[in-house]
Amino acid sequence: MLGKTLLNLDQVSRTLAPDFDPNGAIRRNAGEVLQQRLIKSATPANIISSLLETKDFLERLPSRVNRILDRVADNEIELKVDAIDETRLMEGLQKIANRITLGLVLAALIVGAAMLMSVPTDFRIMGYPGLAIIFFLLAAGGGVALVLNILFYDEKAPRK
Repeated sequence: MLGKTLLNLDQVSRTLAPDFDPNGAIRRNAGEVLQQRLIKSATPANIISSLLETKDFLERLPSRVNRILDRVADNEIELKVDAIDETRLMEGLQKIANRITLGLVLAALIVGAAMLMSVPTDFRIMGYPGLAIIFFLLAAGGGVALVLNILFYDEKAPRK
């Protein structure tokens, strides 16, 4: 927002005074503005509060350092990094692998059924070789089950 405001200020200043350089004006006055803000924030109450916090920190520092060094000496220091949820990541990867495998099995059923269509047999369903039709139906059922699983049982990503 600050950048947009400065761009708008640049456009307004060019309209009002074409020879005005807002960047140069900001550079010339930034130090003075910063100094004024520091002076305003340096009230006696803020200074005393900072001094009391520093005093408290320095009083407790030796005992804290001793505790840290004792833990290091006793090998009790732990560093726990929880960058990703490994369990959820592995479940997701397993779900992906299972779907790829199921897709390959369904594709193999379809290809096998297509190859069986040319095999002469007495077992026929609706005029087609029976085993080929059974494999086609199994592949179709597996495909429908996979689609229903994806549509109804997958977790939806939370909307932002």
